[in-house]
Amino acid sequence: MQKISPFLWFESNAEEAINFYLSIFKNSKTIRLTRNPPGSPGPEGSLLVATIQLEGQEITLMNGGPGHPLTDAISLTINCSSQEEVDYYWTKLIEGGGQEIACGWLKDKFGLFWQVTPTILPELLSSTDSVKAGRVMQAMMNMIKLDIATLQAAADAK
Repeated sequence: MQKISPFLWFESNAEEAINFYLSIFKNSKTIRLTRNPPGSPGPEGSLLVATIQLEGQEITLMNGGPGHPLTDAISLTINCSSQEEVDYYWTKLIEGGGQEIACGWLKDKFGLFWQVTPTILPELLSSTDSVKAGRVMQAMMNMIKLDIATLQAAADAK
């Protein structure tokens, strides 16, 4: 068990979200499912809380009822080593009603925000050449889904 892990509050569709996320991430599994026992506030037998693991990261999801929607104040980042990976996660996570935002951010159909980020981006943005980093930043700011070749071209421009 990880010392610190995200805990996500869903109104009533956490189990559907779990199945969606497990279908996307190849290295994923369910760690624990807790269902509502008799006498609990939720329907008996329905999912109360679950812990899953996506690519080694434990995440807990709960059906907690209304009043606490997910917001863009919290997002999960997927570090991608190739454009193929960026494209795969982007396509899968917006499937079924997700929404493209900007600069590599999206919101999935459950309202969870994700950043689908090439691993080269932080390296390019933290360049000691501030002009180069600025070109990369400007290129990124004009994108919705991030494109590694365009980011690299901005870094290499003279």
